[in-house]
Amino acid sequence: MKTLCVYCGSNAGARPNYLHTARQLGHLLVERQIGLVYGGASVGMMGAIANAVLSAGGHVTGVIPADLVDKEIAHKNLPDLRVVGSMHERKQLMADLSDGFIALPGGLGTFEEFFEVVTWGQLGFHTKPCGLLNVCGYYDKLLDFLDSAVQERLVRPEHRAIILQSPDAAELLEQMAAYQPPTVEKWLDRRTA
Repeated sequence: MKTLCVYCGSNAGARPNYLHTARQLGHLLVERQIGLVYGGASVGMMGAIANAVLSAGGHVTGVIPADLVDKEIAHKNLPDLRVVGSMHERKQLMADLSDGFIALPGGLGTFEEFFEVVTWGQLGFHTKPCGLLNVCGYYDKLLDFLDSAVQERLVRPEHRAIILQSPDAAELLEQMAAYQPPTVEKWLDRRTA
């Protein structure tokens, strides 16, 4: 992996560990010579990871829609800040520039962006790893819900396995490096009630 896209909040969140882990992940990316692609903001977890990568000498690419330059407080010190016309363009460019995807704790935008790339992986549009950095158990209930969706036969086990997870950034990066995308020949359950 040469570049990873990290989705995360433009807020710091309620726990100091969120910012700490964002910084830790940024340092690990630089140690492993992996560039960061992210949403381009200078605040919250987004700013924390970007600043960590920059301070350690790594490369950062920020991608932000023109309408959010002021709202998300675009990072002015990035070597590569790309201002695009829409959220759709942002997500596509971030995906195109990245060899994998990680979601740190975040809000609705983080959820939406992460699940879109997971869905693209399910559909075979890419074979890149997708991981949740489950800081302080932030994603525990979401992971339980996904397991329930498998039990309800609305998510295939192979597709659930697309979503890697760990509370530890280094372990998650190892899982992502070893990731093998699922091969699913049968998409639909044709059984009727």
